Amino acid sequence: MEHTMLPAIGSVFPRGVFAALLLMLLFSFSTFTSIEAYDPLDPTGNITIKWDVISWTPDGYVAVVTMYNFQQYRHIQAPGWSLGWTWAKKEVIWNMMGAQTTEQGDCSKFKAGIPHCCKKDPTVVDLLPGTPYNQQIANCCKGGVLNSWGQDPSNAVSSFQISVGSAGTTNKTVKMPKNFTLKAPGPGYTCGPAKVVKPTVFITNDKRRTTQAMMTWNITCTYSQFLAQKAPSCCVSLSSFYNDTVVNCPTCTCGCRNKTEPGSCVDPNSPHLASVVSASGKTANTPLVQCTSHMCPIRVHWHVKLNYKEYWRVKITITNFNYRMNYSQWNLVVQHPNLDNITQLFSFNYKSLNPYEGLSKFYLS
Repeated sequence: MEHTMLPAIGSVFPRGVFAALLLMLLFSFSTFTSIEAYDPLDPTGNITIKWDVISWTPDGYVAVVTMYNFQQYRHIQAPGWSLGWTWAKKEVIWNMMGAQTTEQGDCSKFKAGIPHCCKKDPTVVDLLPGTPYNQQIANCCKGGVLNSWGQDPSNAVSSFQISVGSAGTTNKTVKMPKNFTLKAPGPGYTCGPAKVVKPTVFITNDKRRTTQAMMTWNITCTYSQFLAQKAPSCCVSLSSFYNDTVVNCPTCTCGCRNKTEPGSCVDPNSPHLASVVSASGKTANTPLVQCTSHMCPIRVHWHVKLNYKEYWRVKITITNFNYRMNYSQWNLVVQHPNLDNITQLFSFNYKSLNPYEGLSKFYLS
């Protein structure tokens, strides 16, 4: 993938480009954040889970659980999200629509009618596209894939319906689940406790009547790159028109894995490349990278094409070295002091990110 951008007239490209060119480059869902799950480029970004109790049943309730990806640029990629929690009492899930648990658990004590799940700590995943309509609800069945709110808010929401038994039957007796966990699809997210909030108000399709949830609680999950993985997932190489030398990614940028260990990386010149990749497990969350000096899944190359007094132009090339991942919804986040003066861009979508005054960033997609 090659892309070009042109900063505004009047901005001058410094000769010390390799010392201060890129303050931060991020690919897809990668970022440098703190251990407390805080993203300085998206300080208000989070995934909010809303649990709406919409009706009571003889032994529990029916709820609609909705997940909102309020992050500006971080997607949830295939194989998608998985949501877990621990029940406060001895609740069971009688049935679900739009999602399913990964395990049923031990339901042997039930004689008439078997619940969908009897586990104390269920894990829920989204259903796949093409699910029969009688098993769907709105915003379900995307295979757990969610776009970022900043890039595509219409596809940044996922929902499922759950019928809970052996639970409270009023808003005074029902107990909220605890210890929420979110994988998207790997680790990195930290979820806070469920908090009771003002009940959600729903508007009917004809927009002439509103209804209200019996009770609503929210769970907020935030992301930390350091919780997800200690090593970066991308690196930056640099070059320019006035110098034949290419500044490659530093050696072992993404971790000094031993290339001689089986499964650590793949030699692109291997005559058995296809069979090696196939046997490695395509759905694994850990990258299977091409054997390089940097050992990164992604390389971003920044090439200075022009450098005039009035303006400068660069070409960005992104290379995927990860045999296990197709980044169909990729985006690239860049921070640079001139990026608030861009006048022309080619072959990609652009959006400015300004979480703090005086800091200029954008993401490309």
